[in-house]
Amino acid sequence: YCQGVTVPAETHVEGSPLGREEALELIRDRLADILEIEPSTIAEGASWDDLGADSLALIELVEALEEELSERSVGFRIEDDDLEDLRGVRDAVDYVVARLG
Repeated sequence: YCQGVTVPAETHVEGSPLGREEALELIRDRLADILEIEPSTIAEGASWDDLGADSLALIELVEALEEELSERSVGFRIEDDDLEDLRGVRDAVDYVVARLG
């Protein structure tokens, strides 16, 4: 307990850094909602093409992740230039973990 030390709510990070499994689960869940498929059918090695995810679906995924993760990391954003490098689920997981881990 540190007396007199307050952490502003907007910079407070809940719990521990985001782990790989947690990031994968989050991305699976959001993607499953967007694509209307079961999360369990989304393999970590799947590309966006494998999943039938078009550019609109990816934009929705980015918005969902930014909204979810901005609670953990203020101003979390996936830049458009970075999005072009994300070819599938594993890339997205790696990106999120690298930014928040």
